[in-house]
Amino acid sequence: MARGTLRIFLGAAPGVGMTFAMLQEAHQLLGGGRDVVVGIAVDHGRLETRELMTGLEVIIARLAEPDSLGVQEMDVDSVLARHPEVAVVDEYAHANAPGSRNAQRWQDIEALLDAGIDVLSTVNVQNLASLGDVVSAITQVPQNESIPDEVVRRADQIELVDISPELLRQRLADGNIYPRDRVDAALANEFRLGNLFALREVALIWLADRVDEGLAKYRASQGITANWPARERVVVGLTGGPEGEVLVRRASRILSRVNGGDLLAVHVRHSDGQPAESPLALEAQRQLVTDLGGSYHTVSGDDIAETLLEFARSVNATQIVVGVSRGRLSSRLLGSGVGSKVVRGSGDIDVHMVSHPLGSRGLPKVSSGGLGRARTTAGFVLAVLVPVLATALMSLGPELNFATHVLVHLTGVMAVAFIGGLWPAVLAAILDSLLLNYFETDPVGSFSINDPQNLFALLVFVGAAIAVSLVVGLSAKRAQEAARARAEAATLADLARDALIEDDTIAAFLDKVRETFQVRSAGLFTRAADAGGWDLQAHSGEAPPPAPGSGESDADACEIADPETALVVSGRTLTAGERRLLTAHGAHLLLLRQRHALHLRLKKTTKLAEGNSIRTSILRAVSHDLRTPLAGIKLAVTALQRQKRRLPEEVQDEMLNTIESYSDRLDALIANLLDMSRISSGSTAPLTSPVTWRDAIEDALRGLPEGAIRIDLAPNMPAIDADIGMLERVIANIVENALKYAPGSDIVIVGPSSGSGAATIEGRPCGELRIVDHGQGVQAADVVAMFEPFQRLDDAPEGLGIGLGLAVAKGFTEAMGGLLTAEPTPGGGLTIVIRLPLSAGWNSHLNSRDGERDEP
Repeated sequence: MARGTLRIFLGAAPGVGMTFAMLQEAHQLLGGGRDVVVGIAVDHGRLETRELMTGLEVIIARLAEPDSLGVQEMDVDSVLARHPEVAVVDEYAHANAPGSRNAQRWQDIEALLDAGIDVLSTVNVQNLASLGDVVSAITQVPQNESIPDEVVRRADQIELVDISPELLRQRLADGNIYPRDRVDAALANEFRLGNLFALREVALIWLADRVDEGLAKYRASQGITANWPARERVVVGLTGGPEGEVLVRRASRILSRVNGGDLLAVHVRHSDGQPAESPLALEAQRQLVTDLGGSYHTVSGDDIAETLLEFARSVNATQIVVGVSRGRLSSRLLGSGVGSKVVRGSGDIDVHMVSHPLGSRGLPKVSSGGLGRARTTAGFVLAVLVPVLATALMSLGPELNFATHVLVHLTGVMAVAFIGGLWPAVLAAILDSLLLNYFETDPVGSFSINDPQNLFALLVFVGAAIAVSLVVGLSAKRAQEAARARAEAATLADLARDALIEDDTIAAFLDKVRETFQVRSAGLFTRAADAGGWDLQAHSGEAPPPAPGSGESDADACEIADPETALVVSGRTLTAGERRLLTAHGAHLLLLRQRHALHLRLKKTTKLAEGNSIRTSILRAVSHDLRTPLAGIKLAVTALQRQKRRLPEEVQDEMLNTIESYSDRLDALIANLLDMSRISSGSTAPLTSPVTWRDAIEDALRGLPEGAIRIDLAPNMPAIDADIGMLERVIANIVENALKYAPGSDIVIVGPSSGSGAATIEGRPCGELRIVDHGQGVQAADVVAMFEPFQRLDDAPEGLGIGLGLAVAKGFTEAMGGLLTAEPTPGGGLTIVIRLPLSAGWNSHLNSRDGERDEP
């Protein structure tokens, strides 16, 4: 069965019409003959959205578990059983209530897609995991639900639903987004004009990146290598030398001339190592690129210029910045330097050759460690020419003894050995011995030797020449091994650094492997359960590479990290040096998987430990604190049932009061348990609006005896942004805690006036309320633990609750964007301080008054 397609309607802010556009598309599909049903759609009280539901088949939503406060969730099983062609599922980033089939709604949608059902859904840009902190910083509103970007990017289509900020504010003012009582607060806070412009830009930039990914995939699938300058993208080639900082800054200045663009710094690491590169310089340049908003990449290749060009083409670069060649003068004059090769092969990509202080210095030539084909060829040529030239020159000079001739020829053999290595030197030694025998030993003009000493001298000559050649070859081999080890160590260092700093996932690691080796795809395979083949676990690229041992292509490379794990790359044939680097990547992949396994095990262990702790605490609460009021209620009810007619009326009233008191106590305990569950699961969603402290206090203290709490509020206390219901619970829980642990003491609720203090929360002015008691107080070391769940002073169990009151108060305060702290009361006792952000309207009022006071 073919997998269904996912179409997402992306919005920059609430009210832009994501759900409206999705339902309109559903009607168009229905009119076109498609079978469409609504799995779940939320109208948020908007009449025009609700009217669009008419005419569409709706699957009845499922009620979540009772402790989820009547929340409705999509009935995934019913949608799968109905199996329509298209399902409408609102709020892709929604977190499902406890007891649902999946924790997240996007996981429900995955089940529909796997069943071959096409899905329409919506996402707000504030719910994207990578942008949550950015949006919160703009709107000053915490985001309670998020979804990984990679999940959204997997959608087949993403459509931006957008309206101008001015029109969005008008829709809000007309009551088409929020109820009338929330309009003023919204206009003054998250729906400020500047906020909306910023959110719109964030959404457009994120979607532009998604479009860029689609363009890259299309170019790869069509085999297009020509440059399409759809977006300015500058690639900087780094050699590992100190001049890299100059190149990076030049590239940044080039990008500053255009509106938008990407900066990509690339270090091409030779598979056999580069002695000229500096790890410290590369690390400094990596940090500089990051600070300038670019990205740093490391790729492997034997031809630096060609590898740099391949990378530039793969990212659709428009410009390349390289430094003037640091090679020998002859290389620069003949155009054989890296920069010259890049210019010749760049095609329609602009190349900037940047001069730098090191441009004219003759740095050591980068060598792979071996002698190379050119030196070996030159060695064979010299192996023929040097013996002939030495013999000719010696014949033109004065008469010399045989030993002198031998030394001259041995010097020539050593020169050939240092240039060409072993086999050219052996050839030169043989030719030299033949020429010495023919021209210098008796009988001259013949290859026969009469004097045994001459024969011995020739044998020593050949042996010395071969020994020198072997030493040269051995040193070249050691140099090559050292260079390879250096390259592998540098690669492993980069991998380890990325793993520690960026906390790589398997998918991100495979992306880096594909980029480093410039291959079409990279995949992780594990041994199948039947041990007869390999199963693909993850891959990077358009299509996964073939399984190990399949032999589908000669351009595939496989690294068996261990008997159960294999790393496979496909798309081009790797050199021997690159295969060694692939081995290093395979070893790192194995360690990365082991680390992930340990991390998952740690998370499970931690979760089990937390669950056991909470379970133990709940059992203790049920066995003591919940059981006591239940026993009292049971006893009173039993007495009333059995002896109602014989009990005096005042006794009956007392028992009824006992039942009511214990019921209230039991209701409060259960409410705290449910609130703590909501806070722990992150499902608290406050509905903030301008609130006065006095209104919240009056409702929170309702039912307490007259005069139990003394209230001392300033007459001009500012309004705050809070959820009135949550704030009442916060104040009630703190007051209840004070009455329990400081009985008989003077408990005062104090509120400073608007002109006193300058308390802030993350730079935003806040209002403050203090609840002061004069009891025994709390030790400074126990203040932090006091706000933890199931903590009670001295762990006293006799009727003093289950230790959730302050934990719930702290959770609700932080959910509203405030702070709850404790400090000692002068003279003894404890003071709880509640700080919540001032209402935006009050801020404007204060600012205008400050401006008036500043007028001369």
